[in-house]
Amino acid sequence: MSRAATVTRTTSETDITVTLDLDTAAYEHPHTGHGFLDHMLDALARHARIGLSVRATGDLHIEPHHLIEDTGITLGQALTQALGDRRGIERYGSAFVPMDETLAHVVLDLSGRAHLAFEPETLNVWGDAGGMTHYHLREFLRGLCNHAGITMHVRLLAGREAHHVIEAIVKAVARALRDAVQVTTQTMPSTKGSL
Repeated sequence: MSRAATVTRTTSETDITVTLDLDTAAYEHPHTGHGFLDHMLDALARHARIGLSVRATGDLHIEPHHLIEDTGITLGQALTQALGDRRGIERYGSAFVPMDETLAHVVLDLSGRAHLAFEPETLNVWGDAGGMTHYHLREFLRGLCNHAGITMHVRLLAGREAHHVIEAIVKAVARALRDAVQVTTQTMPSTKGSL
């Protein structure tokens, strides 16, 4: 059974198409019009070892918030479709990722229940990366969690510089997701019989 999906989401602010394949690493360089977001989506695909194509336009002349958040939403919708009923998946994933002075930890559960605990918003993270801040990352992850039914805890154990903080977190999300989406059995990973 193919674990792939293509989702297009169009609003008055953004137009986004995401193609996702959980069982191949044949990805394309993203094109969103925002260089650092492209860089993070590329890192997400490479470290999760998934096929990912993102084509997007948005009202970047206003601010990158809408584009970043809506990309997370669309990715979450594609992930939900690709996972199907989630039978046989590992379900849980966890990863620590260092990047120079930064250390990020992400734990996630593909439970079908959306929750994001995002610790970096309580810390003093400096600056932005190409106009993207850790607040934009929070909105990207909130969209992803809400639309893919993910419980995710993001902890920043060390780090202050925005570029390193954002990149380490994205790579930790990717590596945790890589473990969680693996199919290792034919049973449903829940005592309820469904997710």
